[in-house]
Amino acid sequence: MDKRQQWHFWYWMAALFGVVLIAQTWAAADKIASVPYSQFLDDLHSGKIAEVRVSGDYIQGKWKKAEKDGVDQFVTTRVAPELAAELQRNHVKFSGAIESHFLSTLLSWVVPTALFFGLWMFWFRRMAADQGGVGGLMSIGRSKAKVYVETNTKTTFKDVAGADEAKAELEEIVDFLKNPKEYGRLGARMPKGVLLIGPPGTGKTLLGRAVAGEAGVPFFSINGSEFVEMFVGVGAARVRDLFEQASQKAPAIIFIDELDALGRARGAYPYMGHDEKEQTLNQLLVELDGFDSRSGLVLLAATNRPEILDPALLRAGRFDRQVLVDRPDKGGRIEIVNLYLKGHKLGPDVSAEKIASLTPGFTGADLANLVNEAALVATRRDAEEIAMSDFTEGVERMVAGLEKKKRVLSPKEREFVAYHEMGHALVAMSLPRADVVHKVSIIPRGIGALGYTIQRPTEDRYVITQDELLDKMTVLLGGRAAEWTVFHHLSTGAADDLAKVTDIARDMVTRFGMESRLGPVSYESAPSPFLNAPPGFDGFHQRRYSDETAHAIDEAVQKIVAGAFDRTVAILAGSRATLERGAKLLLERETLDEAALKPLRDEMRAAGAVAAQ
Repeated sequence: MDKRQQWHFWYWMAALFGVVLIAQTWAAADKIASVPYSQFLDDLHSGKIAEVRVSGDYIQGKWKKAEKDGVDQFVTTRVAPELAAELQRNHVKFSGAIESHFLSTLLSWVVPTALFFGLWMFWFRRMAADQGGVGGLMSIGRSKAKVYVETNTKTTFKDVAGADEAKAELEEIVDFLKNPKEYGRLGARMPKGVLLIGPPGTGKTLLGRAVAGEAGVPFFSINGSEFVEMFVGVGAARVRDLFEQASQKAPAIIFIDELDALGRARGAYPYMGHDEKEQTLNQLLVELDGFDSRSGLVLLAATNRPEILDPALLRAGRFDRQVLVDRPDKGGRIEIVNLYLKGHKLGPDVSAEKIASLTPGFTGADLANLVNEAALVATRRDAEEIAMSDFTEGVERMVAGLEKKKRVLSPKEREFVAYHEMGHALVAMSLPRADVVHKVSIIPRGIGALGYTIQRPTEDRYVITQDELLDKMTVLLGGRAAEWTVFHHLSTGAADDLAKVTDIARDMVTRFGMESRLGPVSYESAPSPFLNAPPGFDGFHQRRYSDETAHAIDEAVQKIVAGAFDRTVAILAGSRATLERGAKLLLERETLDEAALKPLRDEMRAAGAVAAQ
């Protein structure tokens, strides 16, 4: 007899014992007669009662001689003596009655207790449901992964553009799952894990959805943060459940988005320990070790912060492949734009190549947002189709911010801004290695921009020379140099320009080894190891050089910036007339495009302004 059968036996024995006890109590109750109190008094006066037991208002006793039916015991309810005597003198039959307190007791004790217990159960089940899913408390350790197959996932590799290398890697994984014998004929095994690395918006999640649409196998999709909960051990249980579900439906693909929420390096932040996260990560490492290459399971993950992942997670045998999904080049941007332009009514001047030329450094998400912004701009002006000017306006809205038409500047401030922006534009037009000036405006945009100068690179650049960096610094200082040349005093308008120039000069000295006095030595690492860090974020920087070297670096940075400023002042001083004419034209029109700037550029080149470099 097993334990479960033993428990059933004792349940039946207890039930039988209870039935017998109730039967005996009932039988005993049937041998006791309930009599009126008046009869009790008569029997008492006539000497028929042998014994009496008084309990509160109840009187239980025994007759000397059994009454009819053989009953010799009785019970009655006492009545107040004064009233009983009066009723007896008048020969009235009477009996006592005890008021029932059952309902009041139920309302005062049982109902509040039941209400409190019900509210507690509702709150606990609600919290358990939030932590563990629809199933409540019993499913708190169940995985929240969503299961997709190709029938309900409409995204395929045809919907992915601008990431050809990453797409080729994932296509091989899909083919591996579909034709394991073909790939295993030479002894090759399926990769256990593929990690997609890249900045935000480059299409990592889109690639994961495309794999789901192409694979033809179950696709388990979950976010890394969904493993981590308030209760320690829940995340590890969900990892186990996820891999158990996937193993039952193998071959299958598991996709974990935002892996950094789950796989942060253990011990890297000693004052920010989290047992739940570490246990969840440990369980994931164990599951990856237990992968059988013949089981047909592939782990696909995505992150934009690979530098904080645990080294044990990145070693060979767990994530065998790390695929970079970077910002697209011009060819990739053309493919992405063509993909998002489908279904839009376009003007004859719109082309994907022009849009790609306007958007260097844009990600796939940025380009999708740009197409939508252009459609919104065309809709606001009641156009029948989207023109190229709408895309230009969309780029400006994304780069510089919204126009602040209600921000009214004083005439003196507008003049300052006009000379400042024209200084940027003229210096850029005077340097052959500088990017082409696309537009100049003194219309305020965004949070603090009172004007802006937009330059458009002619091609994607991956390597920049020292001369090109100096030219870039010269253009950035054009606004401040124009203020100094015309008004002979400075303003706060060049604060952002000075910060960018200083960063470039410091990088030239500390990272690129472009200062002869300090030599070809790298004194600092990259300013930000994070792929999604904001500009100017230095992470956890630690200086690795002496105070004397720091002083030499400061002097070199000051020397480079001062030289660039003197060069900028010389360029504008030699083109003072063109600067005055351009600023007045900008004050009249507020915005100048490439066509309006062409005469100024030709005038500067004719006057030999380029020689000032």
